[in-house]
Amino acid sequence: MERPSDYTLWTVDQVFNDSIHGHVEMHPLLVKIIDTPQFQRLRNIKQLGGGYYVFPGASHNRFEHSIGVAYLAGQLVQNLRTKQPELNITDRDILCVQIAGLCHDLGHGPFSHLFDGMFIPRALDRKHETASVQMFDHLVKDNGLVTVMKQYDLQVPEDLTFIREMIVPPMKKGSEGREEPWSCTGRPEDKSLLYEIVANKRNGIDVDKFDYFARDCHHLGIQNNFDHQRFLMFARVCEVDGQKHICIRDKEVRNLYDMFYTRISLHRRAYQHKVNKIIESILRYCVFAAILNSSSPELAEAREILKRIQSRQLYKFLGQTKAKRLKEEADPQEMISTWKAELAQITPEVVLSPEDFEVIIINLDYGMKEENPINMVYFYSKYYDTRAFPIPEEQMSELRPTCFSERLIAVYCKKTDNRSLNVAKNHFDQWCVRKGFQVGDTVGL
Repeated sequence: MERPSDYTLWTVDQVFNDSIHGHVEMHPLLVKIIDTPQFQRLRNIKQLGGGYYVFPGASHNRFEHSIGVAYLAGQLVQNLRTKQPELNITDRDILCVQIAGLCHDLGHGPFSHLFDGMFIPRALDRKHETASVQMFDHLVKDNGLVTVMKQYDLQVPEDLTFIREMIVPPMKKGSEGREEPWSCTGRPEDKSLLYEIVANKRNGIDVDKFDYFARDCHHLGIQNNFDHQRFLMFARVCEVDGQKHICIRDKEVRNLYDMFYTRISLHRRAYQHKVNKIIESILRYCVFAAILNSSSPELAEAREILKRIQSRQLYKFLGQTKAKRLKEEADPQEMISTWKAELAQITPEVVLSPEDFEVIIINLDYGMKEENPINMVYFYSKYYDTRAFPIPEEQMSELRPTCFSERLIAVYCKKTDNRSLNVAKNHFDQWCVRKGFQVGDTVGL
């Protein structure tokens, strides 16, 4: 059988065998996007950045994660259309939601969030979501996909605007828990539910997290306590203050707490792992491949740093502490500089300067800083499935979490000889006592 030419309009979905979701079908337009150089570059971007140097199994990339998000986005919106045909979800809507899921991470750079958090702020005032929109626009233009999109019944530019808005939603939570006036132009307000599928700015519950929780746990060897299939099954749309929101059965509140607990566990055990953080800190000062392969004398010091990473000659972990109170408005870099100066020590045997220490502030939370994200979720009951309501805290189990954020301080020493390390460790413990910080590592998660 002769293969269709590049100008033939494919109408049959292509099947991908995914390690998490099994055999998944991708719409031909999604395959067109996947087969572009801009999307294929995601094969070379590690999902967990420097975490691969700590966890040997964490070799997965943004490529497969993006396909997984597109699949789950399609599953969720299809389920809602099947259960509630009155929502008038169209084939166009479904395809646009899947494209947004597929392209939501196009803007990631080398080492994923390491690049987003450490490199980009020094050069540009933007996040990877904004870069994803810019890369999506470039992908569409560079590969001539506007014509292909029209062939698959998308309306341009309206649907392109809709896809951009789902990647970076313009909505913000209004005062007193009410939503601000509708500001999206890609879809009218009666389609507001579609903006809660890929990147849910209301409560953080979206298919992006569903995929990376399952995928990261699988490759890290960490138990995933959250069952996203139950969420897909029990999700339903109800109207609140004139906007349609994705709600979940009231009995599923425990499953949602498990989701946020999985998030904080992944951060504590993997994303913010003490060795991962120091590897990221070292990588911050150099561009990996270019430096290692360069023979330039100016890059000799950077090459030595990278060789230390590859041979596991890392900065030594002195300890982790927790401040009882830190001013939120204080500049983190100023605090770190002050702490390094306080940690410096001069003894007859050892001289430790501020430059001999690396201090990293680690912020852990359930996704909404000090707030409980469950308070931003709407539920429905078995007998009143059209009425949405929040669950008041006094109605929840007393065994639920009551604290939703904490800030940790990890301290490392760049000198690796035993004498310097012993002095530095003792001085670190004394410094914690003087500052009124916690003595001993935080345990419990």
